[in-house]
This record gives sequence, C-alpha cells and structure tokens, in this order.
Amino acid sequence: MPIQTLFPTYIYSAPLQRADWRKFNKQLLRECLQLQVDDEAGQKWSQKNYPGGYTSYHSAHRMQQISPTFAQLEKYLRRHVRSFVKTLELDMTGRELAMTDCWVNIMPQQVAHSMHLHPLSTLSGTYYVQTPKGCAGLKFEDPRLEKFMAAPPRRADASPANRAWSVVPAEAGKVVLFESWLRHEVSANPVAAERISISFNYNWF
Repeated sequence: MPIQTLFPTYIYSAPLQRADWRKFNKQLLRECLQLQVDDEAGQKWSQKNYPGGYTSYHSAHRMQQISPTFAQLEKYLRRHVRSFVKTLELDMTGRELAMTDCWVNIMPQQVAHSMHLHPLSTLSGTYYVQTPKGCAGLKFEDPRLEKFMAAPPRRADASPANRAWSVVPAEAGKVVLFESWLRHEVSANPVAAERISISFNYNWF
C-alpha cells in the first residue's frame, strides 16, 4: 500500500470489569450523590463555573485518597492503564505513572462540559457510573484541526479516523482513556435523568 498512517490518536474504551460492576456502581453512585450534598465548596464553585451541574474538580479532587470505594476503582483501572500505555509505547523505565486526581461529575438535563484538555497530566479518563439512555457521549476533537488549510469538509460517511470530531458513547460500567493533551467535551445532556461520571488524571512527574 502506498499510504501509511502516521501520528495516530488513540482512544481506549473497555468494560471496567467483567463481573459485579453493577454492584460496584451502586456503591459509587451512593457516594457520588452524598458528596454532592456534603461538598459545600464544590457546590459554590459549580454554581459559578458549571451552571446547573456539580463537579468536585476544585474541591474533592483526590477521591482515591479519601474513599475506599474510589481507591478500589483506582485498583480496577490499573490493568486498563497498563494496557493503554503498552499501546502508546510509552517508555516508563524508571518512571511511575500514578493517579494524581479523581473527581465526580454530575450532569442534569441541559448541563454541558465545554471543550478542554487536562494540562500537566499524561493520561486522563472517565468511568461511567450512571448513563441514562440518550445521554451525551464524550466528544473528541482532531488535534490537527487548527492547522487545516483550504481543506474541503469531510464526507458525511467518513470513517471516525477521518472526522474532525468523534464521539465515544457514554456507557455505565465502561472506562475511557486518552492522552491528556487531547481536547474533548460533553454536549448538553438532552435527557431528564442525571449523567454521572468519575474523571481522573495520571502523571509520572
């Protein structure tokens, strides 16, 4: 073939575990909802910066160090992170990739999470606790988008690899991993039920 693929962008998506994830999610759900009630600092920050929703990103952002349930989530994530690192061919010799942040996101109807990335992190990801039918997925932006010059629009039936944006569906019990420099967003939740997820970062320095 005369065509070769260079500089690919990888997205990892897989079930957190094969069994008992529903029972585990019930416990996570209880703790997420309780945190929303107890976290006054997070409530105030969310009112100003996350209208209509709740996030503990600027208050309780190291939940793996506070809650045994979140610490168990970190343990479950380890094999997924190792697998993704292997795919990325990162040289981790003499380096330790550790979870640095772990926080809760609760998105009621019409709440959105604007396009952003995760500075000073290596890998980032999301684990889905509650995903009502029809809720928004995780939308990724082609990192080359700002460099496209005089490029015609992509065909409507273009493959995901050739689109300017691609959406990974939000599914309870699944984890999504990506490199932290990759810009992403969550569109407004179109359904009445709350979309609840746990986001996290990993770093080696």
